[in-house]
Amino acid sequence: VRVIQGMVSGLERLGTSKDETRYAVTLEPRLALLDRSHQNAIYQDMSVPQVVEKILRERHGMRGQDFLFSLTREYPRREQVMQYGENDLHFITRLLGEVGIWFRFTTDTRLNIDVVEFYDSQQGYEKGLTLPSVPPSGQHSQGVDSVWEMESHHNVVQKAVSTRDYNYRQATEDMNARVDATGGDATTYGDAYHWADNYLTAGTSHDRNPAPESGAFYARIRHERYLNGQTKTRAFTSCPVLSPGQVLKVTGGYEVADVFAQGVVVTAMHSHARRDEDFGVRFDGIPDSTDFCFRPAPGSRPVMAGTLPARVTSTTENDIYGHIDKDGRYRINMLFDRDNWETGFESLWVRQSRPYAGDTYGLHLPLLAGTEVAIGFEDGNPDRPYIAGVLHDSAHGDHVTIRNYKRNVLLTPANNKIRLDDERGKEHIKVSTEYGGKSQLNLGHLVDSEKQQRGEGFELRTDSWGAIRAQKGIFISADGQAKAQGQVLEMQPAVSNLGEAREQMTSISGDAQKATANPADLQAQITLLEQQLTDLKKSVLLMSAPDGVALTSGQHLQVSAGQNLIATAGKNADVSVVKNLFIGVGNALSVFVRKLGIRLIANQGPVQVQAQNDLMALLARKEISIVSTEDEIQILAKKKITLNGGGSYITLDANAIEAATLGDYRTRAGFYDRQQKANKPEDFPSVAPVVAEPASSGNNQQEKTDKDEDVPGAGPAGPEATAPASYFLFS
Repeated sequence: VRVIQGMVSGLERLGTSKDETRYAVTLEPRLALLDRSHQNAIYQDMSVPQVVEKILRERHGMRGQDFLFSLTREYPRREQVMQYGENDLHFITRLLGEVGIWFRFTTDTRLNIDVVEFYDSQQGYEKGLTLPSVPPSGQHSQGVDSVWEMESHHNVVQKAVSTRDYNYRQATEDMNARVDATGGDATTYGDAYHWADNYLTAGTSHDRNPAPESGAFYARIRHERYLNGQTKTRAFTSCPVLSPGQVLKVTGGYEVADVFAQGVVVTAMHSHARRDEDFGVRFDGIPDSTDFCFRPAPGSRPVMAGTLPARVTSTTENDIYGHIDKDGRYRINMLFDRDNWETGFESLWVRQSRPYAGDTYGLHLPLLAGTEVAIGFEDGNPDRPYIAGVLHDSAHGDHVTIRNYKRNVLLTPANNKIRLDDERGKEHIKVSTEYGGKSQLNLGHLVDSEKQQRGEGFELRTDSWGAIRAQKGIFISADGQAKAQGQVLEMQPAVSNLGEAREQMTSISGDAQKATANPADLQAQITLLEQQLTDLKKSVLLMSAPDGVALTSGQHLQVSAGQNLIATAGKNADVSVVKNLFIGVGNALSVFVRKLGIRLIANQGPVQVQAQNDLMALLARKEISIVSTEDEIQILAKKKITLNGGGSYITLDANAIEAATLGDYRTRAGFYDRQQKANKPEDFPSVAPVVAEPASSGNNQQEKTDKDEDVPGAGPAGPEATAPASYFLFS
């Protein structure tokens, strides 16, 4: 006699009479009570058997003697398994069915408890039961258990199963698998293709025992499940010890089909007995085959429609940066999850869906802990979550509301900002960062923090250092180019102005050369304009403005050129210095005036003109005046002075005074006297020695020394006159 242990899960009172009261009692294994527990939970880093054991032990108080795992495979740990809206019984049977684990119930007569046993292969079948084929009758079956009314149903099932999945961690890996568990059964037909069984590796298709939870593994489990429907059996028996999971062989004559003679695995049974009817069992089964094992149909997996709310987490409290891994993934805390996880480990690493993503391009704005996200699920699979979107909430308000609905804002946690305002007639863009005070690029209608206009156009500003750098050249222009309808380096106005300046310099330089003054270095100016500035052929800086350019400094302003410094003005050039002006020239100083002459005036202090180591020549076509309005005039010469007017002359030297004329010599004086001879020696001011020219630097290789140049003279000051090193020329 078979002892059945269980728990009364239902009691019905069907009726009462004078003779009896009839009751209906529902007796179920304790495992059946799991369908009363509906849960939403997360399980991490656990295999399917471990998840099932955790639920049995922690949620339902079962102990080791209440269940038994007898598995032939070692199942891998899954990163995350999610239970959503499922009762515990449906959840564990779904997980077990997906990997082909089946279970049956036995009785522990010592502890008087029912035990659930889990198996994943034919080794879990209970063999050894053989019954004869004898129909029930008073003449044949008295006291002997037998089998009768045996039926077998045969169907054409799928020949093979193909499966494919996608693992973004190895995005280019081949994830196809195809399995035929029969090895070529001719009575099968068709290929069943299944997508997204949620595996990480394809596995080996021809292996009879592929790696658990690989693509080939799932394909084989599915094909074995199809083969469970190829041959189905049904029969009746009077055997009370028959139970699911047993292999029953039937003996008898021709009425016993081969499938019963070879053995059938009992997969389901229904027992019945009444006062007027013997005990009987109707059972279903499948063939006991070495090609396949019984594989229970998994329960339906919940299809996740829409998204679920969650929050981004971090291992650092009040983390000011995004907590991500090497692949840019996040950990999240599902808001339905009631378990107490270690902070920052509430889920597996989850990808984020982004509007732009690629190997050499993409957009990623890191999310901080506490940010609300909407979690979507690939193909509705609860075990394949991803961040579908990011949401504002009452704790993390939106930055664009009815108060500023005309603006578009990109704002980072450190207040780096891109703001685009679409208000018609006041359009503007702002790009800013807080480092070093504040650095900004403002375009269009410029406003302050109160939205009051403070300008228009563009502004590039910083409270720290600034630099503008362009290796090929920079062109800065105030010349108009309406609606940007032109080339970026369109510089015709600037080049035209420089061309006019060149023509002006050419004209004046030619006049200077005719007047025996040094001409300008025109070739350098031509080269600069045509070979360097135009179209920024070289690394140059060109600045242009039609109405003026001003440079000002509160302290110093320096202009330096490694070679030529060129300045031209169409009208006037004014230089005003409050204190001292120094002009230093290494070779020659040539000043040429075409029309109105030169005026050198010192309101206070002396005027000194020195030719320290060479001659000085003054030449005028007309009168030369030397006037002292309040004091004397001294003309000193260490050797000799000659005054010559029209050929008459007076010569003064250390030993004689000689006066000569071809005409009259008149002396007018109120008193004329002769005294002893005398002289008046004077101390001449010291002059600086010749300054040696420094060695030429790389920037001055094209310059010439005084000896190399042909400096025109200032005029015929005498037969031995040579060109002065410094001179003024009046024209």
